[in-house]
Amino acid sequence: MSGHSKWATTKHKKAAIDAKRAKSFAKLIKNIEVAARAGGADLAGNPGLELAVSKAKKTSVPIDNINRAVKRGAGLLGDAVDYQTIMYEARGPQGSALLIECLTDNKNRAASEVRLGITRNGGSVADPGSVAYLFTRKGVVTLPKNGLSEDDVLMAVLDAGAEEVKESPDTFEVISEPQDLRAVVAALEENGIEYDTDEAEFVPSMQVQLDVDGAKKFLKLVDALEELDDVQNVYSNADLSEEVLAELETDD
Repeated sequence: MSGHSKWATTKHKKAAIDAKRAKSFAKLIKNIEVAARAGGADLAGNPGLELAVSKAKKTSVPIDNINRAVKRGAGLLGDAVDYQTIMYEARGPQGSALLIECLTDNKNRAASEVRLGITRNGGSVADPGSVAYLFTRKGVVTLPKNGLSEDDVLMAVLDAGAEEVKESPDTFEVISEPQDLRAVVAALEENGIEYDTDEAEFVPSMQVQLDVDGAKKFLKLVDALEELDDVQNVYSNADLSEEVLAELETDD
């Protein structure tokens, strides 16, 4: 079972929904601007932009915001911003590892804020390469169970290049190579199976079990990092068991 999906679920329960929604919108808008800058404002001729816009619409980002982001990214408003992707590596409680993906127009600000976020919340900054080797870039589609079995999902996506289906209490995750992600999504749609998210993510090759104390510290660290404007994603190999999650729920 993916540590990513489990602690993501926990965080969503613990988070203030409106604040997370605003942050989610900001991330999606940035992705639209980057895609428009790279390939222009025409959706028909820019598959990356078409994908970014469709994800924003799926998350209910207002159409005016989407259109403005497309124009701004393509330089049609005269204030195009040049974002760059930067990866930071960190160690969390009990030997857990974190990859922090930033999309920023100011590398120095991002580096400073991420470093501060890590050290002030019980983590330590790791040397480049000392954590990254623990992760592999994969396509990940998350979908609600909705009465489906693991076999139902597997049968739908096997020919599309899916490597495995991972089961959680409420969801399935379909793992593939990043280049097969669109085919997997198309296969789910063809079979009438709804999905929540489809992303290229960094998936850990092995996981570290955290106890309740470690889990609390870990979630505090991740929350602090995800609140930073430049941080797009936080990936980790931390695994929180059902028992640990149950204790965290009791403590709330």
